[in-house]
Amino acid sequence: MEKVLVHSPDDEPYSRSVQTRQAILLAAAKLFSNEGYNATTMRRIAEAAKLEAGSIYYHFKSKDQILDDVLDMGVRQLYEQIREIVERARAEGDPLRTTFAQLVDAHLRFLLKESDFTSANIRNFPMLSDKRRRAHRPLRQAYAQLWRSFLQRHQDAGDLRSDIPAVLVSQFVLGAMNWTAEWYDSKRYPVSVLSERLSKLLLDGMCTNRVGAASVSVESIGPADGLEPKRKAERTRDQILRAAARILRESGYKAATMRRVASEAGLEAGSVYYHFGSKEEVLDEVLDLGLRDLLKGVNHAITAWPDKEDHVNRIATAIATHMVYLFRASEFTSANIRIYGMLPEEIRSRHRAIRHEYAKVWDQLLREAQAGGALRSDIKVVPLRQAMLGALNWTVEWFDPGKCNRRGYYTLPAFTDLIIKLLLDGISANDSAPEIT
Repeated sequence: MEKVLVHSPDDEPYSRSVQTRQAILLAAAKLFSNEGYNATTMRRIAEAAKLEAGSIYYHFKSKDQILDDVLDMGVRQLYEQIREIVERARAEGDPLRTTFAQLVDAHLRFLLKESDFTSANIRNFPMLSDKRRRAHRPLRQAYAQLWRSFLQRHQDAGDLRSDIPAVLVSQFVLGAMNWTAEWYDSKRYPVSVLSERLSKLLLDGMCTNRVGAASVSVESIGPADGLEPKRKAERTRDQILRAAARILRESGYKAATMRRVASEAGLEAGSVYYHFGSKEEVLDEVLDLGLRDLLKGVNHAITAWPDKEDHVNRIATAIATHMVYLFRASEFTSANIRIYGMLPEEIRSRHRAIRHEYAKVWDQLLREAQAGGALRSDIKVVPLRQAMLGALNWTVEWFDPGKCNRRGYYTLPAFTDLIIKLLLDGISANDSAPEIT
């Protein structure tokens, strides 16, 4: 349940004002979480809070002000809970596995069950402008630092693998958890079951044995066809779609107006309508291309792998290909991944078939590996695929291959190698991982 502010009943008018303000924030958090900031209006918030439309402005000047409070509360509540667990565990000397499981469970409970503020933060923050994000970064960084410090302490103690920096491990762990907001269904199993499964997977990886480095070269992976449109009309259409994909990826659905798409593509505003009848038509094609590119690329990569019984390297190849399409081979894929969860249900439903088709490719790959003894038998394929793709997809929020020339940053191939190690082998140290069959 959400935390409610408590005040003395002695000051009734003040108390009513505070309670009304809290009701507005609770209503807004739920709407921002379920429908997204751009789709939520002040009128809808007032209705959900059971207020007259105009009275909401007595408490908040704008929707932006409401969002700022919601985002702050979403991280602040979670920060206090995680800090309490970390400090208690350190004082009592609790082992890594016990504390890690508690931390994962707390994060997921707030995100998926107990706090619309937390889920609203996770789902809306990526779509904010850099200027809007800046005000919320200190608290988000403080929260991330709690995880980094916890992981670093156990890395220094030899409980966690030492070949990957704690800062990257913490981003990987947080990303795997945050993406659950896009796929977790409380009707299938409780959050506690998800927490237990995800904690074990993150600690020990998916494989039955530690595999070390996989024999996969990211540099050899490229688009499955690589064909450029030849006719002028086709080239212009492609130009428009790529411009729309860039805007969608960086600024979200609302920002992708036909006028802005035309400007980004270097065209006159009206000429876009020669190729597309509406913004929705552009969006549908960008979303479809994003998943079709990815499906074609991963299918091609695992089919082309010469040894069908080499399950570990086939999985590693599929992971590497997914990463290449996210960051290098397809502007459409990264646009799809970033905005899909914030789109209206009406739009998402039109693209479920292709998403399910992509999921089936992974499910078959993982089931073959499990049947061949390369994949742990104590984890179910579908939740594994969801958690694994979630960890990969969330990297678009925190990894930037364009910074690889700076100290401490990775190239895409180097980064992908680390992600493959974390997914296949987990974050725990070799000698601290339990026997897996």
